[in-house]
Amino acid sequence: MPAARESLLDAAYAALARRPWSAVRMVDVAASAGVSRQTLYNEFGSKEGLARALVRREADGYLAGVERALSGPSDPRERLTATAEWMMSAAHDNALVRAMLTGCWSERLPSPALTAVPSSSAVPAQRRADGPLPSPGDFVGLVRDRAVAVLGGAGPSPPPDAAELAHSCELAVRLALSCVAAPPAEGGVADLLRTALPRRLTV
Repeated sequence: MPAARESLLDAAYAALARRPWSAVRMVDVAASAGVSRQTLYNEFGSKEGLARALVRREADGYLAGVERALSGPSDPRERLTATAEWMMSAAHDNALVRAMLTGCWSERLPSPALTAVPSSSAVPAQRRADGPLPSPGDFVGLVRDRAVAVLGGAGPSPPPDAAELAHSCELAVRLALSCVAAPPAEGGVADLLRTALPRRLTV
């Protein structure tokens, strides 16, 4: 991503931490990033375009964190637990991620339509941001399917317990999401998964 675009998104995210999105001004975002307001409009087109790009970036960052968690310990249960803990941590630390995962957009946040919008942008990253944005259900499917792919290996045929693996991955994702909406007591999502997942996932 070009440095100016990334700086503008950083500035928009920082502004959102201080005030509601409705009070974030494009001129202030541009000044904070050290670029002209025209550069901002060239990159995003409008404040709505900036909002879509910000949501897309945070979604991509969340999914990159899922990838890192899934590449962790060798034990599949531990990988699913690490992924669930990452999901909760990301939602706790980032209001946009929490809104994307739960579908609950507060009035402080931008809430762009999840459907694609017409885009005439010459900037490839903005054309992508103007495309469909993931819904809570999309995130469940994306994380579940990625977990199945990583834990099931890349062999030509599915592992013997593929159905159990898919079920366990879905269970881990949905338990983590429920914990985002209603945080568990001491022990957290790891304790819940310890009792909910099969004692051994064969992959």
